[in-house]
Amino acid sequence: MNKSCYDCLNKCAKKENIFQKKRCYKLNTLDWLSNIQSPFEYQKYDIVEIQFKNDRKEFFLNQEKIFLNQGDIVTVEPKSGIGYDIGIVHLTGELVNLQIRNQTINSNTFKKIYRKSTYKEINIWKSFKRKEFTILLKAKEIVKDLNLSMKISDVEYQGDGEKAIFYYTAENRIDFRKLIKEFAFHFHTRIEMRQIGYRQEAAKIGGIGSCGRELCCSTWLKNFKSVTTNSARYQQLSINIQKLTGQCSKLKCCLNYELDAYLDAIKDFPDFNSKIYTEKGIAQSMKIDVFKQEMWFSYIKNPNTWFRIKVKKIKEILEKNKIAPPLEELSTINIIQKTEFTFKDLSM
Repeated sequence: MNKSCYDCLNKCAKKENIFQKKRCYKLNTLDWLSNIQSPFEYQKYDIVEIQFKNDRKEFFLNQEKIFLNQGDIVTVEPKSGIGYDIGIVHLTGELVNLQIRNQTINSNTFKKIYRKSTYKEINIWKSFKRKEFTILLKAKEIVKDLNLSMKISDVEYQGDGEKAIFYYTAENRIDFRKLIKEFAFHFHTRIEMRQIGYRQEAAKIGGIGSCGRELCCSTWLKNFKSVTTNSARYQQLSINIQKLTGQCSKLKCCLNYELDAYLDAIKDFPDFNSKIYTEKGIAQSMKIDVFKQEMWFSYIKNPNTWFRIKVKKIKEILEKNKIAPPLEELSTINIIQKTEFTFKDLSM
C-alpha cells in the first residue's frame, strides 16, 4: 500500500470517528450483556435494536448473522418496503430480549438488517441529514403561508433519501392535501406526515429542565404516564402552573416519581379536613409535613398564627373526641406568626 492510499484511509477513519462522537446519545443504554451469549442455541434469529434520529428506536432481525457491535452503522429494511434505511446499532445480545419482554411486540413484524453500511451509503445518508434543518425551516414557512393550525417539530429523511417524515403537533384535524403538494413540489421526495404528542415533541427536540439537567423524556424516560394536579397536592406543592409545567406545556413527569412514597406516608395522617375543638376555639389544619410527621393548625378566628403539632397527639385528641387544651399547650415547637402586608397607592 502506497503512502497516498494509507493517508486516504486515515482521513476516512478520522471522519468516521468524529461522526461517532457527534452522534446523538438520547435514550442511551449501557449494553452490559453484550458479551454474554444466549444459552438457547436453538434460537433462529438474533434481534438487534437500531437507533435512528433522536429518540426513534426499532427492533430488527439479524437474519444473515452479521457480527455487530454497539455503534455500527447498518443498512436495514424500511417500513414502507421501498429502498433502504440507515441506523446505528444500539443494543445487541441478551439485553435486547429483556427489552422485548417489557414491551408487547410481535416478533413476526420485525424488519431485516441487510448489511453493514458502505461508505457510499453513509455519505448519501449524511448528505440528506445535513439538509434536514434547512428543510425544517422551509416547511415551517409553507405551513405559515397556508395558515394551518399545526407545528412542524422535526424532519427525518430515510437513509436513501426516498422519503421524508415530517413530525407535527396539532390540536385539531388538519387537511394535508395542499400541504403535501407543496412539500412534494419543493422537496422532490415522498412525504409522510406523522402526528406526535407534546411530550413526544419535547423528547425529540430535547432541552434543559428547571432542575438543571437534561429532560427525562429525551434521556431515559420511554413511557409517559398521565400526571394530574393531585400529584402536586399530595406532595404539598403549591398549584403554580408555571412552575409545575415543563417545556411541553404539560405537567412535569417528575411529579409522579415520589408520589407513591408520599401516598404511603399520608396513610398514617389524620384527615386533612378534620378539626380540633379546643378550649380557645375550633382549630383547622393548614399544612402537613410528611417527613417530620407533623401538622400545622390554626384557630379559625386567627388563621395567621400556625402551631406545629405531632401527628400522634392529633390522633389521640381525635380518638378521645373531647375538648382539647389550647394549641399553645399542644405545640412544643416555636409558633410561626404570618404577617400581613399593606400596600399603598404611590401614584397619588
